[in-house]
Amino acid sequence: MDSIMLIVVMIAVFYFMIIRPENKRKKQAENMRNSLKKGERVTTIGGMVGRVVQVNDTTIVFETSEDRVRIEIAKWGIQSTESMEKAAAQTKGGLFGSKKAAAEEEPAKVEEIVKAEELPEEEATKDYDPEIK
Repeated sequence: MDSIMLIVVMIAVFYFMIIRPENKRKKQAENMRNSLKKGERVTTIGGMVGRVVQVNDTTIVFETSEDRVRIEIAKWGIQSTESMEKAAAQTKGGLFGSKKAAAEEEPAKVEEIVKAEELPEEEATKDYDPEIK
């Protein structure tokens, strides 16, 4: 009886931790793709960015640059829209928020380390020999 109960609990945990959140993400992505409008800025799965020019049932056409290069792709190839990216950045930690903050702080940390490790000019010009201490 205990082993059956343990299996049921494991299946429930598996469902609530993996299957249900994945289904929510799929539904959100499908809603986003179905609500695309002309003029929205989109990013494809391949990383191309552009503005939507035309929306069809299964495809969209978007411009990638000022040269009016138009590309037609399937709707399932859209990863995100500008409004999605803004919403993610505004949420605490968001999808990309914590990584962006860390990336922005990184150059400052590197500069601090370099300044702390700067050697006087005469020591910096000496040849480095690891055996000599």
